[in-house]
Amino acid sequence: MTQDLRDRLRKPVMGHKYMQGHALILSGGPGRSGAARLAARGALRVGAGLVTLAVPPAAQPEVAAQITAIMLRSLHDPADLDAMLADPRINALCLGPGFGLSDVEAGHLGAALRAARATVLDADALTLLARDKGLRRALHAGCLLTPHDGEFLRLFPDCRDDLENDQGRTAALRRAAAQLGCTILLKGPATLVARSDGRVWRHPAATDGALAWLATAGSGDVLAGVITGLLARGFPAGDAANLGAWLHAQAARRFGPGLIAEDLPEALPGVFRDIGV
Repeated sequence: MTQDLRDRLRKPVMGHKYMQGHALILSGGPGRSGAARLAARGALRVGAGLVTLAVPPAAQPEVAAQITAIMLRSLHDPADLDAMLADPRINALCLGPGFGLSDVEAGHLGAALRAARATVLDADALTLLARDKGLRRALHAGCLLTPHDGEFLRLFPDCRDDLENDQGRTAALRRAAAQLGCTILLKGPATLVARSDGRVWRHPAATDGALAWLATAGSGDVLAGVITGLLARGFPAGDAANLGAWLHAQAARRFGPGLIAEDLPEALPGVFRDIGV
């Protein structure tokens, strides 16, 4: 954690919520909204000024029963998303956690990419990209992909052997980021972040029991949300990916064994106190 990043994490004394950005996170349908809610909580805890969940009408009751500080908007078709994005204050998007793989979700993804905002793509959004060359061509420099190995291989099936060792993983990720023209965070025991300009960062492999507890359902959804919140606050994609990965790991260390995904956002205030934010 550099002093510069620590200073940028602090909120200005005379600021207001819109100075810290507005993150929009798209939810899946009934029974699949939990992942997006985890992401939204991560974005809120990392300091985004406002967080909104865009939710299919049928899932609104279950989402409304679970959220308070997070806002809710109805998302029926891509035209609804276009209308939401007419508000320029929405400056960061997250698609993928619990999202779905139908033509409707593919349409939402296309609309999000056309908006050219800072955008985190995770989980189902990555599978949709792997299926559709047109969507891949719509990726832009503001996109940040957060695959695990399986999702990465759907996009780059020829890289299977490369992922077997650290040197190969680094080279494959560097090529992938350059090819897609965006930032990629490759999740794993040793997380890697690559920018399209060829720069790669490596986060040390887990060497303690606390980090092993990150291998739990929903952990990656929280990470996607934390990164989205940092993008909303104005961090560039590379910084948001690296800082998000670091905060995610520190939250796990601070909570310790027994961690589940819901604990990660709630551990972030303690991490901020520890580093003097």
